[in-house]
Amino acid sequence: MKDLLKLKSSLAEEIENILNAQVKIEAHSSALYLAMSAWCDDQGLDNASRFFAKQSDEEREHMLKLFNYISNRGGRAISPEVTNIPVDFESFRGVFEQTLEQEMFVTEQFNNMADKCMKAKDYVTFNFLQWFLAEQVEEEYVARRILEIFDVIGEEGTGRWEIDRHLVKVAFDGE
Repeated sequence: MKDLLKLKSSLAEEIENILNAQVKIEAHSSALYLAMSAWCDDQGLDNASRFFAKQSDEEREHMLKLFNYISNRGGRAISPEVTNIPVDFESFRGVFEQTLEQEMFVTEQFNNMADKCMKAKDYVTFNFLQWFLAEQVEEEYVARRILEIFDVIGEEGTGRWEIDRHLVKVAFDGE
């Protein structure tokens, strides 16, 4: 029994490192979306503010899911330091363009992790990552759909508030 307690992590060091790197990315995304929520709130864009607050919560949940996975596999999960979060954004459309860019970056990271897991023959972690990969399809879809609303309505005149009103259907359907 004593020897069992001394067993190393069932995660290879490389896999543990990339998972911890993703923990940091998810924490950064959560903080970024919270900042976007505050900015939208300041602009009087209540639905967008609520959308980004929800996104921030989801990213934190993703971070914790990864963090707990590392720990549960006997690895050393590292609480990330989050820095360089902007407080101002150029435009309403710009926050959604940045959201899509962020989600595409996250998708790329998960694809890279899945590839490394396959090469390392860590099929358990590869399987774990499938949930995140499926989630990324939805995340990118929603960001793209919201940007389409900008293209249809435009931000001129009362357009910003019309967009804010219409993004509810895309952002909160299924709640």
